[in-house]
Amino acid sequence: MKRFALIGAAGYIAPRHMTAIRDTGNDLIAALDPSDSVGIIDSHFPEAKFFTEFERFDRHIDKLRRAGTGVDYLSIASPNYLHDSHMRFALRSGADAICEKPLVLNPWNIDGLGEIEKDTGRKIHTILQLRLHPVIIALREKVAARHDAKFDVDLTYVTSRGNWYLQSWKGEEHKSGGIATNIGVHFYDMLHFVFGAVQHNIVHLSTPTKAAGYLEYEHARVRWFLSIDVNDVPAQRRTEGQRTYRSITVDGGEIEFSGGFTDLHTRSYSEILAGRGFGLDENRTAIQTVADIRRAAISTTGERHPFVTGAQ
Repeated sequence: MKRFALIGAAGYIAPRHMTAIRDTGNDLIAALDPSDSVGIIDSHFPEAKFFTEFERFDRHIDKLRRAGTGVDYLSIASPNYLHDSHMRFALRSGADAICEKPLVLNPWNIDGLGEIEKDTGRKIHTILQLRLHPVIIALREKVAARHDAKFDVDLTYVTSRGNWYLQSWKGEEHKSGGIATNIGVHFYDMLHFVFGAVQHNIVHLSTPTKAAGYLEYEHARVRWFLSIDVNDVPAQRRTEGQRTYRSITVDGGEIEFSGGFTDLHTRSYSEILAGRGFGLDENRTAIQTVADIRRAAISTTGERHPFVTGAQ
């Protein structure tokens, strides 16, 4: 049984980490979050120590380490801009890190983390759960079998958020990385995983609530559109009460992968514990992609996603 601590215990994704720790037969012994709305812990690890101040959490983790009962893994589900610091804390505390995406906001941060891995002998793992989805694995195998082909892909993801979103850290680009980073980074990782290296990266639209562009990979031409604006959900679906719309088409055929998500964090933890997790290098292409999107000038060249005109 491995000993875990968790930073970001009150966040949206934290219960998936708690479930993964429990279902892989391990123990959560300490958790941290500035918010004390963490009653969900009672359903998983009611005996875990809980802290709202990092300084007290730091002292507790250090005390355990000095007593020879330190944590083996520190799971990180904190705001994006804190990931780098919290991973450094994990490694310096003698633990491996398991970090939510995006691992960091800028690709050069990966190099610094690599140096700390070497200094401490500890390792950073990340949650790239789409790489474990059976449908995505099957698509990758299909693409590999047609190694000379270049597929036409449309990626559309609308996940509606209320007014609170832009008032939170997620609405501050220097903290979240913006829409493309905060809600899109796992899709860019999936595209790289399936279709190979990035060849072109063009941005057609970039606002606080939506972004769109064109990405060309070794084996795909991708028109992409991301939004948190409910008005971008197709009208028919809005009338049916839907506030989310996700579509990925490859050469005109829909890739259906809405199901199969519930246990992917647990599968990610199982792979990490078995020594088969995804580390720093697997993150580099997606982090470089979103950093380039963030810095890119708006372009009128390249294939435009059909949702772009209506979204401007």
